[in-house]
Amino acid sequence: MKKVIVIFLFITATVFSQTGGISLMLGYPQGEFRKNVNNMGFGIQLQGTIMEPTPARPFTIGFDLGYIVYGQVNERRPWIGFPGVYLNLQRTNSMANFHLLMQISPFFGTVRPYVEGLFGGAYIFTESEVKNENQNQQIASSTNFDDFAWNYGYGAGILFKVSDGFQGVSKLYLDLKARYLYGTEAEYLTEESVVTNSQGDVIFQPKKSKTDFFTIHIGVIAYFSSL
Repeated sequence: MKKVIVIFLFITATVFSQTGGISLMLGYPQGEFRKNVNNMGFGIQLQGTIMEPTPARPFTIGFDLGYIVYGQVNERRPWIGFPGVYLNLQRTNSMANFHLLMQISPFFGTVRPYVEGLFGGAYIFTESEVKNENQNQQIASSTNFDDFAWNYGYGAGILFKVSDGFQGVSKLYLDLKARYLYGTEAEYLTEESVVTNSQGDVIFQPKKSKTDFFTIHIGVIAYFSSL
């Protein structure tokens, strides 16, 4: 339900936006978080702002939504009660970010550097999914553990114009940027946090730390034509 609400709010905001963007991102845990999660994460980021920066008003505000996978375990396990039958278990550790976005873009033309600030939160969760071995059809899924952290941060990037636009879009840019997000303490699972004891019981051993992240993005930004 939390994820549905976040997605609904983002879609509602972007319907009224004047710019919209999407990017692929790589994420690197920082500080205390890195001591427990030493993996490079990968994911996707979406954003929309309510107005286009202009020389008279070189700033804008909007919303930002990101999803990143910071760990994944894939296992082949026997189906208890069915000798010789196996199941595929996939356990995914993820983080969904949602932010208020503030951006300053004082330069105009083909190349447009900018800086930005972000404030919001992160929903950190681990999901397990069981599929049959041959047809890869889902049999069951469950959220094993989740928590919430506040976070804030800053970023910088450069827009490179690639098109003067097409129907509904006035300008299209290649977007390269980097961000650093400071996250409050949260509990979460890592790839080593789920163990099975001698009786076959599954035990969760969550970690607790601040949840700082550094991300690198490549994507596109569209400036929409005014209605």
